[in-house]
Amino acid sequence: KWPGSDLKKLDLCCSNLSLKGFTSLILSLSNVHVYSCLSGPLPRKESDTKVSFGLSDSTVDTDWSASAITGPSGNTVSVSINSSPNSPIGLYSLTLDQEGQKTTLGQFVLLYNAWCQRDAVYMPSESKRKEYILGQHGVIYRGTYKRISGTPWNFGQFESGILDICLKILDVNPKFVSDADKDCSGRRNPIYVTRVLSAMVCLNDEGGVLVGEWYDFEGGVHPGTWTGSGKILRQWAKSGPVRFGQCWVFAAVACTVSRALGIPCRVVTNFGSAHDTNANLVIENFYDENGEDMSDDSIWNFHVWVDSWMTRPDLGEDFDGWQASDPTPQEKSEGVYCCGPAPLKAIKEGELTRKYDAPFIFAEVNADVIDKVQLSNGRMVEFGGSTKSVGRFISTKAVGRDERHDITHQYKYAEGSTEERKVYEKAQHHNKLQKRGEEPGLYLKIKLADSMIVGSDFVVNAILKNNCMDTRTCSFLFFARAVGYNGRKGESCGFTSDKVEVPSGEEKRLSLKLEYSSYGPVITSDRQIKLSAVTVDKQTINFYKAEKVIVLDEPNVEVKVKMEAKIINKQLTNRLLLNEPVTAEVTMLNPLPEPLKDCSFSAEGPGLTGGEIIMKKIGSIGPKEEAKASLEFTPTVVGSSVLLVGFDSNKLKNIKTYISVGVKEKAQPVA
Repeated sequence: KWPGSDLKKLDLCCSNLSLKGFTSLILSLSNVHVYSCLSGPLPRKESDTKVSFGLSDSTVDTDWSASAITGPSGNTVSVSINSSPNSPIGLYSLTLDQEGQKTTLGQFVLLYNAWCQRDAVYMPSESKRKEYILGQHGVIYRGTYKRISGTPWNFGQFESGILDICLKILDVNPKFVSDADKDCSGRRNPIYVTRVLSAMVCLNDEGGVLVGEWYDFEGGVHPGTWTGSGKILRQWAKSGPVRFGQCWVFAAVACTVSRALGIPCRVVTNFGSAHDTNANLVIENFYDENGEDMSDDSIWNFHVWVDSWMTRPDLGEDFDGWQASDPTPQEKSEGVYCCGPAPLKAIKEGELTRKYDAPFIFAEVNADVIDKVQLSNGRMVEFGGSTKSVGRFISTKAVGRDERHDITHQYKYAEGSTEERKVYEKAQHHNKLQKRGEEPGLYLKIKLADSMIVGSDFVVNAILKNNCMDTRTCSFLFFARAVGYNGRKGESCGFTSDKVEVPSGEEKRLSLKLEYSSYGPVITSDRQIKLSAVTVDKQTINFYKAEKVIVLDEPNVEVKVKMEAKIINKQLTNRLLLNEPVTAEVTMLNPLPEPLKDCSFSAEGPGLTGGEIIMKKIGSIGPKEEAKASLEFTPTVVGSSVLLVGFDSNKLKNIKTYISVGVKEKAQPVA
């Protein structure tokens, strides 16, 4: 049975069909143990393309599981298998493991299941499931908003061989070719699959189904000639890209493939559909003084795409439901010619930072139009426009009836309404943020000083940016405290606060001066300070926080060794002589505004210091004075080595540096 029933039976001798959910198998076996399901060319447990499960008393609806009932004869077992609702779709092989003896039982195709409440494509309405999954025939609307005509279309998703072709489309997509394991694992997610289909229906990237053409149809089929998806898909499977298609053909084929894979899908027509080339949500019609159109933007009489039904866990449940995706190539998305899926809720509410490609689809249905003329002196003059001519009579076939259903209200508020204008202004705001890779709201960040050497005074800044549409009044706090490398908090070493008013699109800066007199006595030898900025939005009582741990720069220890210099592979190498005494002159400037006591330098290196640490105590060093010492050692091993040099004192500890050296044998005198 097809999805109306929970229970399906599979003939294990051939490739079969199953939804995510309950399946029954009749096996002639005396002893049933463990089953394995494999999908993809390289099945892996980590990718959920390989799963093993044993028999239990009953199945569960959250994971792969199996239960069995022994038949009256005693040698027949009826096995019920439940798949995980989060499993990748695709062709699976089923294997039985009986105490190490493995038997291949057959193959089945696992699909999305709109009848399964835990599936990402679950659709609660039975009438809508019949229309958007089971419906093999439909109507696609074309023409103009004043003269809308319906064209019948045969989706044919259940015709012989079509499902295998749909799976082939997934298996030749560039993402599968580049990383089959990642692609097959990603097929658990209808968002990912819908995005792949948007790219694959049209031939813009390798392996696409249809070649788009709007002018010259020689050598192919005029797009208006097609009446169904089956012939197109079979021709593609047999001989490659099919010539030719346009938007309604692309959308119809995408709908067929989506329904075949179990994703509820509908074909949608937008009359007065805008193509916004520069992504500013405005269709700018440019003319010269002779009336010649010089525009890059355009408005199509109609444009057709698809809506697919699914959850959006990446965006939150508010954005579940219908998602628009456009298989007609117009602009690239993340480097690929595809578009969507974008939630209709995001389009209607102007939430243009929501994935995927919301600004482009919003402009298709709700862009403003501006008419401009370029005068002979080069000046542009605006002479007309409209806020109502884009996105009219957005249409799809009605559920259960061959009638047009207007779904404009699902995409936008009524033209000219207060809500529609507010959404447009919000969309413009979000579109600017999206171009900068930002999200709406208040944002805090901490900017550090260029130089933060221990002992110095320096300034750090907390920056509050207002990406909201209105001015926000906030309390602004900035803290600094010492912290250990293990995260243990020490004492406070700085604090400032302010009450700020931040206009939309602007930022306010709160500066905090960290003085050595405050942080010096409380920092540990790790020299770490934790900065915390907090702001409270007075209108919403929302809290925002930014944190950053800084490590104060240590002073430089300079090491100079008297040695022979040699260039090897374009790099200066320090060459020492075997068994010849060497003196290393080490210096370090005290950066603190106070004396250092109990100062000492140390040095060690394999084959250089005889396995010992050379120490040189130098007593006290005044503020901003230079500490100096001479460290003597004798190399005892030929080859490359590293001399480690350290400085220690009561206030500055564990200051380290090193130099690379080479040791060679002393040349023998010539007799």
